[in-house]
Amino acid sequence: MKNTIYILLLLTSLGFSQNEQLFEKANTLYNQEQYNDAIQVYNQILNTQQHSADLYFNKANAHYKLNHIAESIYNYEKALQLDPSNEDVLTNLAFANNMLIDKIDTIPTTGFSKLFSAFVNLVSFDTWALLAVVFVLLFVGAFVLYSTSKYSHKKRVFFVVAMTALLLSILSVSFAYKQESNVLTTKYAIVFAKESRIRTEPKLNSEEAFVLHEGTKVKVIETFDSWVKIKLSNGSVGWIVKDEIKNL
Repeated sequence: MKNTIYILLLLTSLGFSQNEQLFEKANTLYNQEQYNDAIQVYNQILNTQQHSADLYFNKANAHYKLNHIAESIYNYEKALQLDPSNEDVLTNLAFANNMLIDKIDTIPTTGFSKLFSAFVNLVSFDTWALLAVVFVLLFVGAFVLYSTSKYSHKKRVFFVVAMTALLLSILSVSFAYKQESNVLTTKYAIVFAKESRIRTEPKLNSEEAFVLHEGTKVKVIETFDSWVKIKLSNGSVGWIVKDEIKNL
């Protein structure tokens, strides 16, 4: 059993090492303006099921240099799923969105809802989970000191620290759960067709609702056969052929 574990650890280590070499190779190709070749190497890493915000970000940059609108926006969005507060990704995504043909307004959210959503997405799910663990450890340490302290003034301080840490740990877990729930229950996709005619019903001979172009981000509502019901940020709803979008 021990030998099996050692072999698995060794293989995992070799896999990470190989991917690091591939990542450096892809970055070198990117710096040499060989963008297509760089993308192929980035895809090699993704095929090993190793994902990271940096990997998607660099791949998106390569697509952006080649004026691949849909591919660049798709990969920037994938990077944001892993690191929602990454300023570099947000900045470059804004540049990529400027290339979009479709200019769609967004229905404004209420002040509190907007602030709450922004705060929850301030850091990634993993960071919220890590903060929860830190606060739990702080709570345990402060509670032990509270229980063992002989002085009343110190006990009060340790009690306040313990209760504050407990509250922060609960909030961190709640924010992590909320963020994960949003990712799992709210599905988005990017339009990859150069031009897509959105229908009022899931059939080709139904009335045309509106037209979308490559790179537009849509919310996925439901799927029916080869059709997907989508919703835009302005509230418009329609059906698009499944093959014309790529889920995030």
